[in-house]
Parts: sequence; C-alpha cells; structure tokens
Amino acid sequence: MDYSLTFHKSELNLFAFCDADWASSLDGRRSISGYCFMLSKNGPVISWKSKKQNSVALSTCEAEYMSLSATCQEAAYLCQLLKDILKQTFEPVVIKNDNQGAIALCKNPVKHMKTKHIDIRYHFVRDYYQSKRIILQYVPSNENLADVFTKPVRRPTLQKFKSYLFYI
Repeated sequence: MDYSLTFHKSELNLFAFCDADWASSLDGRRSISGYCFMLSKNGPVISWKSKKQNSVALSTCEAEYMSLSATCQEAAYLCQLLKDILKQTFEPVVIKNDNQGAIALCKNPVKHMKTKHIDIRYHFVRDYYQSKRIILQYVPSNENLADVFTKPVRRPTLQKFKSYLFYI
C-alpha cells in the first residue's frame, strides 16, 4: 500500500530484461519465461509477463532463446504502440539477458548441430537482431530484473529491485 508507479520526466528509451527458469515445472518439465519492459533505465516497469513455455526446452540455452523470442514479440508490439501514441521511434530496443549461449545463438546465423532442433518460429529473433531492431546485452543473473518473473522471489531480491518495480 506504500508503493506506487511514478514516471519522472526523462528521455524515453525502451529497455527490456528477459529470463527463463529451465524445466522448473514439475508437471511436464516446461520452463517459465519472463520479461519486463521499461521506458527508462531506472524504471518503473511498464509491461511484464510470466508464462509457462508451450514446449519442453532441451537445454537452458533453448529455454532462454524461447524467452528471448517472446520478448521480441512484445518489443514489436510496444514499439508500434508507442509510435502510434507518441509519434516517436523506439528502436532499437535494448534487451538484457543472462544467458550468453542464447545471445551467441541469436548473433551467429550459422546453424549448429546442437541447436538444429530449435523450432524455426523462434529464429525470427535473429532477423530482429540482424536488422538492428534489438540490441542484445549480457547481464549477470543477479542483476537480471526478469528473474523475479521466473523464480520464487526472496525478500533480498525484491528489496534490490523494488525501485524498478515501484516508486517509494
């Protein structure tokens, strides 16, 4: 009850964090994807989602790549919405992820035997990256805000990220 969402006057840029919790669901072993978007580096969060993935990921890299795909879909939607409302372009969108394998898979269009099984519907992320609609940045797991959308949150983690989620 003591917190609220507050926007401060600043330059608007679209930033995102995305994460996945590999095979966390004991019922079917599907992973949880999570992402959140902000219009400034300091928050607050304007869009977020946590969802069980549609298929079982065979590796952490695949689960994170699927999460990155969902994040790109939301980025496309938000960019168009903000362009319609504010008459301003918000691309490229900076997306922060804590899995270097997923970032490398997106940046390298060469097919690897170990990733051949990843569904083609997730590879549009590569097109977004190659057309410079997104910028991928690595962020350590303990600095990934999207972590609160994929795993049970402990008090210290929530305290650490509360300034992004709420205005105190």
